[in-house]
Amino acid sequence: MKNEFMKSLVRYFFQGLLILAPITITLYLIVFMVGKIGSWLDLFGFTVHPYIDPLIGFIAAMIIIILIGMIGSTIVARPFLLMLERFVEKAPLIKTVYSSVKDMLSAFVGNKRRFNKPVMVLTNKEAGIYKLGFMTQSDLNELGIAENKVAVYLPYSYAFSGMLIIVSADNVTPVSASAADVMKFIISGGVTEIE
Repeated sequence: MKNEFMKSLVRYFFQGLLILAPITITLYLIVFMVGKIGSWLDLFGFTVHPYIDPLIGFIAAMIIIILIGMIGSTIVARPFLLMLERFVEKAPLIKTVYSSVKDMLSAFVGNKRRFNKPVMVLTNKEAGIYKLGFMTQSDLNELGIAENKVAVYLPYSYAFSGMLIIVSADNVTPVSASAADVMKFIISGGVTEIE
């Protein structure tokens, strides 16, 4: 009983990290950068107005993040990023959190986007209930799951989380709208107008 309780706590801890880490890290970096840029502006005696200075810091932080993204996608920076990943992969707990967060973020915004196949899933045949989501895997043989099954991620509305379901491919219908429009529609709880 105690062992099951501890396993549940650990599972909930990692689930909480997966939900909070991307948002928290992003917000922390932006706030940290805005504060640093503001302190550098103060150091050089550059002040415009108490309400405009944070805006200048925010714009500068966005420019720096974009530049880091540009540099990070070049061939020159890749060896350094690979060295960092190898270092992180040697720490057991950090490796688990880092790889999960990295995979989740790359699924949304990386070069290997996984949420690019919007689908409608029949979840209750008798009531005719469908859910919108994204097919993430069409071949689950490596997991030992039957051939006719697919993996579908169903994001929750007003949250940065969701659930993965395994369903028969017969219950999945592709949606012709763009993945971004479907994601906005789901996240907004269906109130966003699709043009």
